[in-house]
Amino acid sequence: MSVAYFDAASTEPLHPAAREALITALDGGWADPQRLYGDARRTRLLLDQARARIAVAFGVRPDETFFTTSGTQAVHLAMLGALSARRRTGRHLVVSAVEHSSVLHTAALHERDGGKVTTVGVDRTGRVDPEEFAAALRPDTALACLQSANHEVGTLQPVAEVAEACRAARVPLFVDAAQSAGRTEVPAGWSLLAASAHKWGGPPGVGVLVVRKNTRWRSPLPEDEREGRRVPGFENVPGAVAAAAALEAYAAEMDRDGPRLSALVDRIRERVPHLIEDVEVIGDPVRRLPHLVTFSCLYVEGEALLTELDRLGFAVSSGSSCTADTLRPSHVLEAMGVITHGNVRVSLPRGTSATDVDRFLAVLPGAVARLRRTAGVTSQ
Repeated sequence: MSVAYFDAASTEPLHPAAREALITALDGGWADPQRLYGDARRTRLLLDQARARIAVAFGVRPDETFFTTSGTQAVHLAMLGALSARRRTGRHLVVSAVEHSSVLHTAALHERDGGKVTTVGVDRTGRVDPEEFAAALRPDTALACLQSANHEVGTLQPVAEVAEACRAARVPLFVDAAQSAGRTEVPAGWSLLAASAHKWGGPPGVGVLVVRKNTRWRSPLPEDEREGRRVPGFENVPGAVAAAAALEAYAAEMDRDGPRLSALVDRIRERVPHLIEDVEVIGDPVRRLPHLVTFSCLYVEGEALLTELDRLGFAVSSGSSCTADTLRPSHVLEAMGVITHGNVRVSLPRGTSATDVDRFLAVLPGAVARLRRTAGVTSQ
């Protein structure tokens, strides 16, 4: 049985443009870009070109753009570097309750180190209130963090409004754009940004850190001459080249294919409550990513449902990959105040067919019914 892959929010399949660029760069970009001989200069040119292409995609300058080993490392460096540089201003940090675990873990580390953290809640769609976020800013706030879009439910955050409030308060705003990069544009006004190449069809092991000019930032790590003294370690030039190629190709495809994927998600959002009793579709139905929908089914264990759907030929996930190996309910769903039981996240990669979505909707009700019967639950 062919498997329909519906877990693009965890990782997008490698884009053909990335594969081609990676293979070519493995032959031509293997040398040390810091050296002066011919192979090294050619490698450095490839790295500089990749940086420039990524910068164009994010609307920033190449000298504001740095490659990391992952999106998580980019988050850690962005936050810890900004907090370190603004220590004289204060040690107060503001985050939303639905940030990725890498943000929340960094906030917890900051708190253990004596810093203060204010967590801004969200409404039932998973969206922060810009006024509530603005009210959390204080004279001693060193940094504010708000994701561009939620990784579990797809809700877009009011980045532009929050950025305006941060600018008025003279507080830098860090945006985790891992889930939206390549799919939607990130509104302007932020000071730092992190993204992850494998989310847009690039290779794993490549992240992007953007630090805008005039943003105070100090490396929390020992100084290193690589990547503008911001990211230590030997540069992954083939990975950077492939990431840039994938981002350009993927963003162009999403301009064309995004509306079609969004229509397929709308179909899932509309049909699931009609096909299955005691189900809640989660997240903002309008202000959302085009490819992602999450729903929760009462009286069904999420892990059992994922296993059953896998048996039927569908690769889906539950909650976030960063917490999927724990038994604790999703912190995102808890913050939203929605059903956390029997949670399924469907995220459609590029090229997903309407036939696969229709087949998913055809088998889902039977899968839920079988699991409920096994649990001793029957329809009224």
